[in-house]
Amino acid sequence: MSDNKTTHFGYETVSVDEKAGKVADVFHSVAAKYDVMNDLMSFGVHRLWKRITIDMSGARPGNQILDLAGGTGDLTRKFSRIVGPQGKVVLADINSSMLNVGRDRLTDQGYVGNIEYVQANAECLPFEDNSFDVITMAFGLRNVTDKDKALRSMARVLKPGGRLLILEFSKPTNPVMSKAYDLYSFSALPFMGKLVANDSESYKYLAESIRMHPDQETLKGMMEEAGLVRCSYNNMTSGVVALHRGIKP
Repeated sequence: MSDNKTTHFGYETVSVDEKAGKVADVFHSVAAKYDVMNDLMSFGVHRLWKRITIDMSGARPGNQILDLAGGTGDLTRKFSRIVGPQGKVVLADINSSMLNVGRDRLTDQGYVGNIEYVQANAECLPFEDNSFDVITMAFGLRNVTDKDKALRSMARVLKPGGRLLILEFSKPTNPVMSKAYDLYSFSALPFMGKLVANDSESYKYLAESIRMHPDQETLKGMMEEAGLVRCSYNNMTSGVVALHRGIKP
């Protein structure tokens, strides 16, 4: 993608070098109200989507887990309980504001000891090969500039037999749901963003970024191209969200 020197920032075409900064500005802006907005935008259903992701991860005591684009720590908190004192969870995010919110929140809740916090770019993860039993990325991949490079980077740091789970907004499978979802995304989301976070533009970008994200079958193919096997996906809420899974051979 970087060969073309341009990429998408929502519906806007921008230079590859510019996108990371623009995405960073969005999440610096929304970090403080991120959890409140998630509950409002999804009517709380994001908690169920994340719970299913954890259940399907196969995480066990003693595992090493990477929660990539982990933001405010929803998945990290639950994984920390599962892996126990012998395991480790790395909460990684490219955005310092999101990482700080997550670290402060989890520390305040008493989650210390088996969690590490790392500011990291998914396209070039700063970890050794074969480091993690499980990698999750919830609602982060669509913001990455070079998604193929990020998937290869994730595959590299997975242990053989390790599992990658990508939870992301996707393409609704029901035409009626698709129309309702479009109306909601482009009308209600920016309005709520303005009301709650005083930032309608960031939520307009988030709605657009969902539309520009690869559909279910395309993302499955991208995971296979990155070297993962037994790739599959489960649609949730009529395909509004899809959970993709792949295993490192």
